Amino acid sequence: MNAVRFRRRALIASSVLASSVLVGGLLTVAPTEAAPKSGELAGKTVFLDPGHQGSAAGHDLAKQVPDGRGGKKDCQTTGATAVTGKAEHTINWDVSQLVKAALESKGARVVMSRNDDTGWGGCVDERAEAASRSGAALAVSIHADSTSTGADSSKTGFHMIVPTLPIPDKTVDSVQSGEGRKASNTLRDAMKKAGFAPANYLGAVDGIVTRPDIAAVNLTRVPAAFIEMGNLSDPAEAAVLSSPQGATKYAVAITEGISAYLDGHAAAANPTAPAPDPGAQPSAPAAESPSEGTDLSGLSGVEAIGPLIDKLAKAKSPQEAQRILMTDGQDVSANVLKAILAVVYAVFGGKLPI
Repeated sequence: MNAVRFRRRALIASSVLASSVLVGGLLTVAPTEAAPKSGELAGKTVFLDPGHQGSAAGHDLAKQVPDGRGGKKDCQTTGATAVTGKAEHTINWDVSQLVKAALESKGARVVMSRNDDTGWGGCVDERAEAASRSGAALAVSIHADSTSTGADSSKTGFHMIVPTLPIPDKTVDSVQSGEGRKASNTLRDAMKKAGFAPANYLGAVDGIVTRPDIAAVNLTRVPAAFIEMGNLSDPAEAAVLSSPQGATKYAVAITEGISAYLDGHAAAANPTAPAPDPGAQPSAPAAESPSEGTDLSGLSGVEAIGPLIDKLAKAKSPQEAQRILMTDGQDVSANVLKAILAVVYAVFGGKLPI
């Protein structure tokens, strides 16, 4: 079989697993067969929580529920709105759907906290309980931050939220201070490897912010990582997060971080490090290398995917997109091809150009 025919078959196989379409402004993954029984993540379960939801769906969002610290907090919110006008809950949903497709193509079983972007997804404590019941090797909450109702270009970058220790529940404390912190460090390193800068606000220390108030980690009995992908108040980051191309780039980085953690290449935790001082001057957003001890050698596709996505977005026709995929696409690892196809679907109205 010649190289072109092989690549063509690989692309078609990827589209079956993770073809995505843009429908009514929402990026959704088309129904697929059950996750493959083989693959590097076969036998692993991942719980994905696209933060917030589109509506109350008849529920009381202000109902007080446990926060994991002996207090109470609101059941749920619909989240922030980017300065582009796109809702955070939809941005979180778009990225999560691509991550889901990517993980399933690697053989993982994925459990979602909510099944769509319009209905009910549960209170924060219910989502934590669902994650715990799922028996997942890792639970990941995907969010985007907002610092102002207007534009705020002074605060930029992603951050991982880790819990203030100790957590009252001893089981949760043991899990989150150990494996939870390892997972957070590994996702942070994958984001940096993919070119995303750590946050320059909230007293973030190399992309890590310590907080006591996040029920998603305070109540979850499986390793949990909580990511704020960027600041929706910053026009530049909001534009990237609001676009199909941007959603794909974030999804690839998050998928690679999850995969690295599940493959056992997790960064060493530092659970005894002091909580950052919110009033302190933040460290500069680094061009630093990932933390020592993290093996991210599997990120071979990340460096190539950005330029490829940009070329596909500028393609004038399905034929030109096909040519780009068959040439530049050969240098991208197979495990990210399905994310690239999501962009092609969005650009060409749901028609795969092969």
